[in-house]
Amino acid sequence: MQKRELGKSNLQVSAIGLGCMGMSFGLGPAIDKQEGISLIRAAVERGVTFFDTAEVYGPFTNEELVGEALAPVRKQVVIATKFGFKLDPNTGKQAGVDSRPEHIKQVAEASLKRLRTDSIDLFYQHRVDPEVPIEDVAGAVKDLIQQGKVKHFGLSEAGVQIIRRAHKVQPVTALQSEYSLWWREPEAQIIPVLEELGIGFVPFSPLGKGFLTGKITENTTFHQNDFRNIVPRFTPENRRANQALVDLIARFAQLKKATPAQIALAWLLAQKPWIVPIPGTTKLNRLDENIGAINLELSTDDLRQIDSATGRVPVQGERYPESFQKLVNR
Repeated sequence: MQKRELGKSNLQVSAIGLGCMGMSFGLGPAIDKQEGISLIRAAVERGVTFFDTAEVYGPFTNEELVGEALAPVRKQVVIATKFGFKLDPNTGKQAGVDSRPEHIKQVAEASLKRLRTDSIDLFYQHRVDPEVPIEDVAGAVKDLIQQGKVKHFGLSEAGVQIIRRAHKVQPVTALQSEYSLWWREPEAQIIPVLEELGIGFVPFSPLGKGFLTGKITENTTFHQNDFRNIVPRFTPENRRANQALVDLIARFAQLKKATPAQIALAWLLAQKPWIVPIPGTTKLNRLDENIGAINLELSTDDLRQIDSATGRVPVQGERYPESFQKLVNR
């Protein structure tokens, strides 16, 4: 497995990581815990060293799953988790954001226990909290780093000014935000700033929440617990309109004797050497397919053709419901 460094942080990870959220939360029913453990350990056997979770996935159950699965190989892997949401104590559901320094430290202590570790490799602020200055957030994580409880600081879905301000207090190792062939907004401002500051980029939903694999059509129905039910981009009419993008990717895949998912991941890997996508899956064959993207080389001409063709297909629908929009790119 190829390795990549996240920015200039000296944090080396496998070129493709594993997003673990969907095993417990967000994309339908949670899978059986033993299945999840087996899949995570299979990823380790295949050279994956970068695993992504968060306290809100479940909540809590995904961190427990990741902690148990990786305990035997803890020193060989990098675990990323996140803080920054307020959870309703009765239902466990998200109830806004909370990045007060005391809350960050409480979350760190609880995550360390669930992850069965004495240090969190990469601790992201899950979403920017408008009530707490980012300098205070970065300072709290800096304290945790000095105590040895956290190794690296990350941000998620943060805008350019937040990234710059945070980085002055505690160097930011990685930004985790959505980026893929059907969400290219980070190219305008975010990626140039990450390059300037030496910060790595960890795209989540690199396969468009599954849509870019070609396995979802306008007729696909999602489980009642699936977040995609409320995503505007996934209405049947928008899926029908966006199918043109998937068809284009599928044609490139045929030429390369690859799958659409592999084209989408290889395209991301080719953008910058410090980009590390974290596709999620619950199936071993999909894990193998995703990892296979590392061996798919796209030439400068391939990339130009993909950019030219996909640039002519406007993607329909917002990527989040309106209620979520206020939590991104502050």
